[in-house]
Amino acid sequence: MKTKHTYSFFILAILLLLCFVVNISLGSVSIPFSEVIASIFGNSNNESWQYIIQDYRLPKAFTAILVGSGLGISGLLMQTLFRNPLAGPFVLGISSGASLGVALVILGSGLFGGIFASLLISKWSIVIAASLGSFLVLLAVLLVSSKVRDTMAILIIGLMFGSITAAIVSVLSYFSSAEQLQQYIFWGFGSLGNLSWNELFIFFGIYLLGILLAIFSIKALNTFLLGENYAKSLGLDVKTSRFIIIISTSLLAGTITAFAGPIAFIGLAIPHMTRQIFNTSNHKILLPAVFLFGAIVMLICDSIAQLPSSDYTLPINAITSLIGAPVVVWLLVRQRKMVF
Repeated sequence: MKTKHTYSFFILAILLLLCFVVNISLGSVSIPFSEVIASIFGNSNNESWQYIIQDYRLPKAFTAILVGSGLGISGLLMQTLFRNPLAGPFVLGISSGASLGVALVILGSGLFGGIFASLLISKWSIVIAASLGSFLVLLAVLLVSSKVRDTMAILIIGLMFGSITAAIVSVLSYFSSAEQLQQYIFWGFGSLGNLSWNELFIFFGIYLLGILLAIFSIKALNTFLLGENYAKSLGLDVKTSRFIIIISTSLLAGTITAFAGPIAFIGLAIPHMTRQIFNTSNHKILLPAVFLFGAIVMLICDSIAQLPSSDYTLPINAITSLIGAPVVVWLLVRQRKMVF
């Protein structure tokens, strides 16, 4: 079994590298493959091509890896914690909180008479607003989780927070102009190509903290599969472990939403697809497998979304759903029994 998984990890690593190279080779500007490789190392004779590769395509490809792996891992954490196959990275209301923060910036001027209009100039205002929105929802969820013993109650409360924020966004939308609504809708499509290297480093720093907390929680995640009562009998501090898992998920999902927008499907489907392929519930295997598989799928979706040799770029959310949903349905029909 160990040899089998080692072989699978090797295949996934090669596939990830291949998808990465293909992703940076494709775009609206056709660049010869030899020049793509030369541009990566700064040796291209064409300054325009080197600028496109180093300042746009490489950051976008790395963003796709961080977004795909981060959403996949946070989805795995939530599905294990709640023992619910329909749980995803945004089940705690983190995405809804981020959406509310962005809505207050973009749509708020329609209701509050231009108070937030000056913030629209800065891209960082969107990131900060999304981060603050997700952080405030996180604080509310953590406050509730400290008072509630039942993990399933936290799931329901997270959904209720999502409903409340969605209602507030609807009110803001009602008082907003068509231009403001369009800007908010475009943010909701999700985007991987808006980050500079400096923004990507900040993104990676927060992402890394979330990943380290997830790795630290591997033993607790395996124990949660047996149920909370059994976990307590094994001496696991359920409250502390649950707190760490929620923080890890919030850091990953909240940061990804702040920098790339709300990306659908990946966090829900990647853990299922990985379980089907590896046929295990051991998180020592699932966690790195979900990391690799999520990054690969996101790179493929981004390569399709940018419509090679075309000036148009499709919404990444549309691609992730159109490609991913049928694949998940096929996998579940092919093998009904899921490992939890």
